[in-house]
Amino acid sequence: MAIAMRDGVQGLLDEWRRRGFALGFGTGVDMGYATVGRIGYEGRFDYAAIGTVTNLSARLCQEASDSQILVSQRVYGEVESLVDAVALDALTLRGFDRPLVAFSVLRLRGASPLRARVDGRPLIKDERR
Repeated sequence: MAIAMRDGVQGLLDEWRRRGFALGFGTGVDMGYATVGRIGYEGRFDYAAIGTVTNLSARLCQEASDSQILVSQRVYGEVESLVDAVALDALTLRGFDRPLVAFSVLRLRGASPLRARVDGRPLIKDERR
């Protein structure tokens, strides 16, 4: 899905650059459990997801350059047969005690994003069917 998002937003970014705005789109992806719910106090509630998985996703997103998709080692382990990716040097990220391995996803391997599957489930739901 991140690859489809990156490719889909590229035309918009090109148009904004022609208008003189330097915008970028980098993505960070991790997977795992997070605490989700209303956080705050009466009169000021927000719906949020908190936890290590959200923190790591945010830190990977901060590290990603324009058009780059960074994924954690856990995510790469799930999709390595589906994507071409490059391992990065270990990243030292705020909030984590030790450097973490991340991968830069380049492209899907030969499959249409609508046909790519993980554990028998489609990566992207095809609403046309």
